[in-house]
Amino acid sequence: MDNAVTLKSPGALNADSSVVSRLAALPPKSKFNLGLGAVVLVGVALAMLSWSSQGDYKVLYANLSDKDGGAIIAQLSQMNVPYRHSEGGAAILVPAAQVHDARLKLASAGLPKASVGGFEMMDGARFGQTQFQERLTFQRGLEGELSRSISSLAAVASARVHLALPNQNGFFREQQKPSASVVLALHAGRTLDRGQVAGIVHLVSSSVPEMNPKAVSVLDQTGALISSPPDTSGQAGLDAQQLQYVAQIEQGYSKRIAEILEPVVGRENLRANVTADIDFAQIESTEEEFKPNQGASATATVRSQQTTEQSGSSAATPAGIPGAASNQPPLPAAAPITGAASPLQTAQGGGVTGNSRREATTNFEVDKTVRVTRNATGTIKRLNAAVVVNNRSVTDAKGKVTQVPLSSDELEKMTALVQESIGFNKERGDSVRVVNAPFKVDPLSVVETPLWKQPETVDMLRTVAAPLGLSLLALLVYFGMIKPGLKVALATPAAGRGGSLNARVDDVDALPGLPGLPSPQVRALEAPRDTVNLDAARALAKENPAAVAHIVRGWVSGQPA
Repeated sequence: MDNAVTLKSPGALNADSSVVSRLAALPPKSKFNLGLGAVVLVGVALAMLSWSSQGDYKVLYANLSDKDGGAIIAQLSQMNVPYRHSEGGAAILVPAAQVHDARLKLASAGLPKASVGGFEMMDGARFGQTQFQERLTFQRGLEGELSRSISSLAAVASARVHLALPNQNGFFREQQKPSASVVLALHAGRTLDRGQVAGIVHLVSSSVPEMNPKAVSVLDQTGALISSPPDTSGQAGLDAQQLQYVAQIEQGYSKRIAEILEPVVGRENLRANVTADIDFAQIESTEEEFKPNQGASATATVRSQQTTEQSGSSAATPAGIPGAASNQPPLPAAAPITGAASPLQTAQGGGVTGNSRREATTNFEVDKTVRVTRNATGTIKRLNAAVVVNNRSVTDAKGKVTQVPLSSDELEKMTALVQESIGFNKERGDSVRVVNAPFKVDPLSVVETPLWKQPETVDMLRTVAAPLGLSLLALLVYFGMIKPGLKVALATPAAGRGGSLNARVDDVDALPGLPGLPSPQVRALEAPRDTVNLDAARALAKENPAAVAHIVRGWVSGQPA
């Protein structure tokens, strides 16, 4: 017969077939591993993509009550928004890209419910509400607006305002004035000074017509009244601002002592404390002084001078013994001038008389001094300084360190330095005491936190744990499950025994045989006439299965045995 057929070995089949046929020729276990590895690798890629799209988590709401927090978490679960809790559950975190969207959706649902309402409450006025309900809604809105304004202060965590607005009636002779109470919750470690409290009082009183600032009371979270009580003018005791001023004065003097003695004794060998007695009393005095008379020889300034002169004349009145003789007109003299006078004389008519009067008043300037004295508040009445200095460390020739007390000379010098640094005034009653004593230093046990327990390391691991774990899983799947199958499917068949064998009819070609066995003779289109070679192959497979498996693997992979 002249027909020719072509017989190919397993290696030749792998060399001529496509990758798909090579993959189809793999054992079922290899196919399963290759498919499972591909599915896992695709899942890892999707997880990495989802992780990168979510990004960092940011705070959605903080400092929520348990009730509001539970309602928000339930709403987030319905919205399919992932969330996390911060340390201690003080805040709720969501992906950064969804913060604003989540807040808007929660606000539309009325969450968180603890938020204070303002004048927007007037927008939902119902038809047919009474005047009392309208006035009550307005009062609640005004309280909410004031609470929002006060809560915007840096030191205030939350605020609540209560307004007492009496009903004004024109028929009342005496109208009741409105009043208010404010309860503040301050942040930890923060306080309000006098100016800030006065600002809150002024804000509330200015928001309500005819409200007196004295009718506003401000309390903190401990129930202490931090606004000045009415009609006390701050005389009940030292307020927070005065106490803060005293603390600043004492800290300033203590710092001065430390700065001047630390270079001498060392930073850890000195403790200083200063107590200041501050006078916050306000005293105003008025004083008038007059200088004594300057004497006759001294000249004085004339302030005013007044002179009064008065003069006049009048007729003489009759004089003599009353009777008939005195009533008769006078007769001319008959007797000589030296003659004896008669016992009875007639009344004589008097002549004209004159009088004058003069007054002079001179006012001189008097030296007068008026002095008004108002003392300054916050003056220092007395300073007391206490300083403790550690013993001096001395190192001998052998390197041994010993503690030596300070001498009296050194203590006196330090005392003088302290007195000069604080402005010592003996007349004021200041006192300075410098004492030398050994310090007791407790050994500090330093506990080193392992690297894997440090907060920075924990945060870093939390950040990179998921991407790193997914990457390692992808590498293990690739090298352990996908690469072996791809290596077999993409391998190039080797020439030689794996090549194709061409034969013609009636030509005898030697097929690859097993070691130690004669090569079987195969005739085209003819079945073998005996089973000797087949029986020998079976016997070899039973005796040495490893060798047979190696030969078959070589056929499949296209490599020589």
